[in-house]
Amino acid sequence: MNSGRRLLMSLYWHGSGSYRWWRQRRMISAGQAPISVLVFHRIADDRANDWTTPTRTFVKAIGWLKSRFELISLEEAQRRIRSGANLRPAVAITFDDGYAVNNQMALPLLIEQRIPCTYFVCTQPVVEGTPFTHDQALCHHLRPNSVQQLQDLARAGIEIGAHSRTHPDFGRITDPATLYDELVTARDELAEAVGQQIRYFAFPFGCPKNLTAEAFQLARAAGYAGVVSAYGGYNFPGGDAFHLQRRGAERSLSRLKNWTTFDPWHDRRIRRRLAGAEWQRLCPSRLLQSA
Repeated sequence: MNSGRRLLMSLYWHGSGSYRWWRQRRMISAGQAPISVLVFHRIADDRANDWTTPTRTFVKAIGWLKSRFELISLEEAQRRIRSGANLRPAVAITFDDGYAVNNQMALPLLIEQRIPCTYFVCTQPVVEGTPFTHDQALCHHLRPNSVQQLQDLARAGIEIGAHSRTHPDFGRITDPATLYDELVTARDELAEAVGQQIRYFAFPFGCPKNLTAEAFQLARAAGYAGVVSAYGGYNFPGGDAFHLQRRGAERSLSRLKNWTTFDPWHDRRIRRRLAGAEWQRLCPSRLLQSA
C-alpha cells in the first residue's frame, strides 16, 4: 500500500473510529456483536509478493487484536452464529496457501500465545515440495510447508484446513471430476499425510466470481464442517454458519483496524454488492434450504 493510501486509511480510522465503536457497543448490547475472519498468507520481511506481511506489522496486529477482541476458532465462530447471539466482538485468524517461512515466527507466536488459527494449505505444493504456481508466475520460488512441518503444527494445536490441490479458480472449473479432485480427493490426501481430520475448506481467490453453486453443494455433501471465502463481509449471529466470509489482512495495520472495528459503511457496501443475481445464485443458505 502506497503512502498516500496509507494516510487516507489512517485519517478514516481517526475520523470515524468513535462513531464505529459506538455502533459496535449498541450491537453488543443487542447480542449481535459481529465476528470477523481475517486471512494472512505469508509473514516475512522480503516483500516477495503483495500478500506478504512484514513481521513487525503482524506482531503489532496480533497485539492490537488481543487487546480489543476475543480471538476464537472457526468452530467457535460457527457455534456463536448458530446460537443467534454474540456478546463480544470476536476475530478468527486464518492463513492460506502454506508457506514454510510462517514457521519461523508467525505460527510459533500464535502457538505460544494460544491463539486459535486455521491454516489452509494446497495439497500438491506441500506433498511434492514445489513452489506455488502463482509465485512461479512472478519468478519467485518460495518454499511451501513440508508434511513434517504440518504434522508438527497439528500436534501443537493449529487446525490444518484444505485449500484445494493446485489453487485453481473454482469459478472456471466445469469438469465434475476436476472439481471433485480439487475439493475432496485433495482434502483426503492431505488428511492422510498430516494425520488430522480436515474439517474446513478455503476457496482460492474466494470472490463470488471464483465460486459456483456446484462447489458449495459438493463441499457440504463431502462432509466439510464449513467453508470460507474472501467476500469481505462480517459474520453475524443468526446468519450463515456454513459459509464464513473473510477479508485479507496483509496490506496494513490501519486497514485491519478499520475493518475489524465494525464499519457500517463497509458492511452496507458489501451487502449491496452481494444482493445481485450472482450472490443469489451462490448463497449457501439458499442452497441448504433447497437441498
